[in-house]
Amino acid sequence: MSSTAPCIGVARLSRVSRPWLVLIAGPYLSGTGGDPAKVAANRARLEDMALPIYQRGHLPMLGEWLALPIIRSAGGGHGIDDPVFNAYQYPVARRLLQRCDAVLRIPGESRGADQDVALARELGLPVFGDAAELPMVAEAA
Repeated sequence: MSSTAPCIGVARLSRVSRPWLVLIAGPYLSGTGGDPAKVAANRARLEDMALPIYQRGHLPMLGEWLALPIIRSAGGGHGIDDPVFNAYQYPVARRLLQRCDAVLRIPGESRGADQDVALARELGLPVFGDAAELPMVAEAA
């Protein structure tokens, strides 16, 4: 798994002036062997991070929340070997990252999440390993 150390300067921020859009990156299909129950458990782990991000004043986002409706509309499913899934899942994540302000990388082996972290760093986005590391949003005056 890629290092989750935040970008220089971000670790020192205790507050930011506006909410960030924070991508939650972690295992989705990884380690599931395509088992729907295991995929659902991975998705639940990702979604469990939404509230802690929101409580710090930010907007949480999962790439799956955007990609899965597109994949379904294109006639795809959730299978590891589904060509429709593969045609949209990672391209949607790449587009989404260009709109995000930060990434929260949760533990677990995931090639896709590691790709998200690498792209986030290329874009200069901070990458965190714990929601508690995210700066709080300053209250509006």
